[in-house]
Amino acid sequence: MANTPQAKKRIRRNDRRAEVNGARVSRIRGFVKKVETAIEGGDKTVAQAALKEAQPELARGVARGVMHKNTFARKMSRLSKRVSGL
Repeated sequence: MANTPQAKKRIRRNDRRAEVNGARVSRIRGFVKKVETAIEGGDKTVAQAALKEAQPELARGVARGVMHKNTFARKMSRLSKRVSGL
C-alpha cells in the first residue's frame, strides 16, 4: 500500500485518468462498431460516411495516448480495405 503522500496522490490521479481513458476507448469502439455494422449492411455510402467519422476519433485516441499509432494505422487500413471492397 502507498505510504508516501506522493504515492497516494499518484493512486488518486491514476484512478481519474483510468476513468477518462476508459470513456475515450469506449467512444472509439462505438465509432468502429458503426463502420462494421455499415459494412455488414452492405451499403457502401453509409460505410464510407461512418469511416470518415471514425478516422478523426481514432486519431484523437492516438494523440491522447489511449491507443498506439500502429494500432490506429492497422485498424484504419483494415476498415478502409473492407469498405472499398463493398
